[in-house]
This record gives sequence, C-alpha cells and structure tokens, in this order.
Amino acid sequence: MSRQPFPFSAIVGQEAMKLAMVLTAVDPGIGGVLVFGDRGTGKSTAVRALAALLPEIAVVEGCPVNSARPQDCPPWAEVTSTRIVKRPTPVIDLPLGVTEDRVVGALDIERALTRGQKAFEPGLLARANRGYLYIDEVNLLEDHIVDLLLDVAQSGENVVERDGLSIRHAARFVLVGSGNPEEGELRPQLLDRFGLAVDVTSPRNIATRIEVIRRRDAYENAHDAFMRKWRPKDAALRKAILAARDALPTLKTPNTALHDCAALCIALGSDGLRGELTLLRTARALAAFEGTDTIARDHLRRVAAMSLSHRLRRDPLDEAGSGARVARVVTEVLP
Repeated sequence: MSRQPFPFSAIVGQEAMKLAMVLTAVDPGIGGVLVFGDRGTGKSTAVRALAALLPEIAVVEGCPVNSARPQDCPPWAEVTSTRIVKRPTPVIDLPLGVTEDRVVGALDIERALTRGQKAFEPGLLARANRGYLYIDEVNLLEDHIVDLLLDVAQSGENVVERDGLSIRHAARFVLVGSGNPEEGELRPQLLDRFGLAVDVTSPRNIATRIEVIRRRDAYENAHDAFMRKWRPKDAALRKAILAARDALPTLKTPNTALHDCAALCIALGSDGLRGELTLLRTARALAAFEGTDTIARDHLRRVAAMSLSHRLRRDPLDEAGSGARVARVVTEVLP
C-alpha cells in the first residue's frame, strides 16, 4: 500500500506558501499559486500534502471530466450513470517533456484498432477539471505546452480538433507551479496567469531546521504514529476551509477596501486591473478563512506581496526585489 502524503499541517515554517495554498482552496477563482525557491524547501511536499487536505468533490460516477451533474457530462464520454459519488479533489501532475496529446487528449488508438471506431481518450486536462494541475520546474516547460495551458486557462475549456475528432470539455483547474529561479525564468504570459506567487528559502534558524529533520524522520520511520498525531489537525484545517467557502458569498466589501486596492496598484505601477482583482479576491478569502465578515485593511496588507509582486515591471536600479518593493509601498499607501 502506498504511503500517505506528508500532512499539510506538519510542514514547518514556509507560512506564506501554506497560506497561499489554503486561500486558493477557499476560493479556487484566485487563480493558482507559483512557488519559487531553492531545492529542498518543501515545495513539492506542500503540493502533495494539499491533495490529502482538500475536501472531496461530488462527481457523476464514470465521468472522465469530474462533472458535478449528469447534464454536464460531455456527449463523447457516453456516461449512462446518474449516480453522484464523492471523490478526492484531483491533483494532477504535468511532467516535463509531456506531449501535447497527453495533455489535451487524443484518438483512442486501441478502440480504433479493435472496433474501428473513432473515440476520444481524455488527457491530463480532463482529469484536472475541478481540481489542481501541478507543474514542477514550471520554468522549464516547453513553449508550445505553455501556449496551450494559457489558452485553456483563459477559456476554461479544452478544445481538440484532430484525427477527425472535434471534442470540447470543461477544463477549469487551479494551476500550481514550482521551480528554481536559477534554472531559468518564467515567461511573462504564464507568470501573469498565476494568481499568487511566493518565494521560499531554506530556514536559517537552527531550531527550525532541527524540527524539520525531526518531523521528516518521524514520517519515514514511525509513519503510523506520526499520521495519527497530525491527521486531526489536517481535518480541522479542512473544516475551516469549508466554513470559509460557505462564508464567502455573504462577506462584506467596503468601498474603502476597493479604494485601497486601486491606490496600492497605482503606486506600484502594475499593468492592467488583474492585480486589483486578485488582491481583493485573496483578501476576501483570508477574511473568510479567519472568520470575519468584512475585509479590513490588514487583510489587504498581508496578501499584497503574494498577489502583486510577480506583476511588477522590473526595476534594474532596485536590488531589493519585487517583494520588498511591495512591502515598502504597502507601508506608505496602507499605513
């Protein structure tokens, strides 16, 4: 039997990364998370842990695109069941070097050869619908796959027209990417598609590093006891995420919060309005997660860096980095 993923609640430190992932679980419309940092800082561990943390979703039994209702199942899938079942939220890996057919789907060769029928074999995008699509080393992804993901992320629909097939299906997913900036930069078009971006670094505190080692050792060598200890904490976090989802529709957004979003983005010189919209949406998710009924300025301050730092134009004269620039401007604009 395969070993359970490392518990999300047991991850030591990396608070910004964990908060960003929790907020996208509260509101998947935020648009995904990009985690950049050194090797061995828990990026992949956090994503695997997120899969076990996320609440189950209701899907039509046998539907290859995880449809919530029988009428949403695509005709080509030929789903006959109307039974609704619970399944774990999908977290699908998109490996480097993956082919386009593997991503979008292609002709089912076996069915074509054995039955002489043209049928569609769903790809990774179908499996990721209503879930998460994870790309490790996202900055090394081939350009044509990046272009494909950009199109689908924009439309929320996967369209395949080849080999005499014309197929459409829903493909709405939260994109999670991780990478090491030393191995290459991310294309600006894809960078802008991530709602949130965080940088992670190796802990410099001895006590923190010791705790990381202690927990990992317990996970490897006393697995059952370790999981029993942390499973209730993951369950409590899952319950808080569900409560926050329920609270989002009734959350109050005062005009002062809208003004703060606009003023901050103008001061930072961010292009377009995606920055304001993401900042507001992320602050709403944080307010709901913390059990308050109104967005406050403190919520905006705490999520400003992860919402805006990757949307800024580069300043060659500023060696502090975009995260420090956001923090500095937040102090000035949102005192």
